Amino acid sequence: MRKALALTAVGALALAGCGGKQDAAETDTGGAVTCEVDTDTRVGIATGIATGVYFALGNAYAEQIGAGGGRLKATASETGASVQNIQQLMAGEFDVAFSLADSAADAVNGTNSFTAKQPVRALSRIHTNYTQVIVRKAAGITDVAAMRGKRISTGSPKSGTEVIAQRVLTAAGLDPAKDVQAQRLDLTKTVDAMKDGAIDALFFSGGLPTPGITDLLTTAGDQVQFLDVTPVLPDLKKINPVYERGTIPAATYKTPTDVATIVVPNLLLVRENLDADVACVLTRTLFEKQPQLAQANAAAKEITLDKARQTDPVPLHRGAAKALNDLGAP
Repeated sequence: MRKALALTAVGALALAGCGGKQDAAETDTGGAVTCEVDTDTRVGIATGIATGVYFALGNAYAEQIGAGGGRLKATASETGASVQNIQQLMAGEFDVAFSLADSAADAVNGTNSFTAKQPVRALSRIHTNYTQVIVRKAAGITDVAAMRGKRISTGSPKSGTEVIAQRVLTAAGLDPAKDVQAQRLDLTKTVDAMKDGAIDALFFSGGLPTPGITDLLTTAGDQVQFLDVTPVLPDLKKINPVYERGTIPAATYKTPTDVATIVVPNLLLVRENLDADVACVLTRTLFEKQPQLAQANAAAKEITLDKARQTDPVPLHRGAAKALNDLGAP
């Protein structure tokens, strides 16, 4: 039986519907990919924190996998996100993991948080993560360098947010371990701390809209504001070229103007040895049920066949490649 990790309500209901049995996906044998799962199989999906986009999409994805009428079912769980997700994916605690592309690149290259190359594969590129940096107006933070000495939430330990927060601070000439009072908080605790004035700024990397950020700006919008971090982008790209310039539209959070920021793609990851037919069905479901996923969170509108193969340096799983070929992805 697969190790249960903070089962969500959707996952719990799925388990109940299957009599509580969890049948692990088989190991890929290298045969022809039929895109048919002919035995009862359950996959675990590692998402992110409860107030983030990964969690919303992961639960919707698990529900749509189960609603497909086949023998493949899924359970989504709350996690610390990217780095932790990949570590638990490799440990066999999950079969599918949401991850930022920079953390996934570190995994396949065996760098930063990973001491050896990890045999991860991608099902697809999915939505884009936006680096959302918000400061308390009273803190007087006008750029990233002005965070020196301030109380900064850099995200949950082993999350993609923590990775990019540390890199942005480094690109601005700061030592994340010494020059700021780093608070390694999840988004829920971060939002509460911002409302209470217990921290001066936050980093969060997520899709749009991120429910926790919406909450903060709705309840404390007169006390906080977004910070433009794009001036550090040239130095950030020297650390990892995956980062790009992006924009948070004003309509997203009802801000006075659009917000310039740094973006990074998200990938849906699996182990290299995941059964190819399971990988094929998972990928096919992602695109066939994309409208339902977009109803759960607008970030899923970015899940398109045109960008599905853009997962470098993470190779596509061969089962995913079969599904994308059948779906006509360029």
